[in-house]
Amino acid sequence: MLFSTKAEYGVRLMIELGRQPGSTPISLNSVAEAERLPLSYLEHLVAKLRKAGLVTSTRGAHGGYRLAKPASEITMDAVVEALEGQIAPMECFHETPEGRVLCSHEDDGAGGCATKLLWTRVQNGVTKALAGTTLEELVGFSAPYPQPASEARAKAPVVHAL
Repeated sequence: MLFSTKAEYGVRLMIELGRQPGSTPISLNSVAEAERLPLSYLEHLVAKLRKAGLVTSTRGAHGGYRLAKPASEITMDAVVEALEGQIAPMECFHETPEGRVLCSHEDDGAGGCATKLLWTRVQNGVTKALAGTTLEELVGFSAPYPQPASEARAKAPVVHAL
């Protein structure tokens, strides 16, 4: 199952917002530079994330975007669905409001879709993995590891006293 760049860039945007101390807003331009992403694409993605209630914006000289709720309360299924729409492993899958999965091949008179069980399990697995991952976890995982003192000394420029 492949997700588009919407999901990849959107998750990276959310992680960058999650890295901000407190509720400090950050400009999209800063996010674009930090993550090396196209600003115009981020503008499109942040609009979807705002509509889903995951980010808020502040106008003005010190404005920008920030998380709408704590990173610990934002799950990746909410982020990916806000950006990609319904998560479905096959184009023929359609989820009903009650949570049932329908397959467009079920009505073709051949007795139903023979592969529905497999694709339903795939969908459930992906959804469970996304729902079980919070933004807080990703922010923590992406934090730079402390550099061992020996490495820091090895990389430091050598200065000789005269």
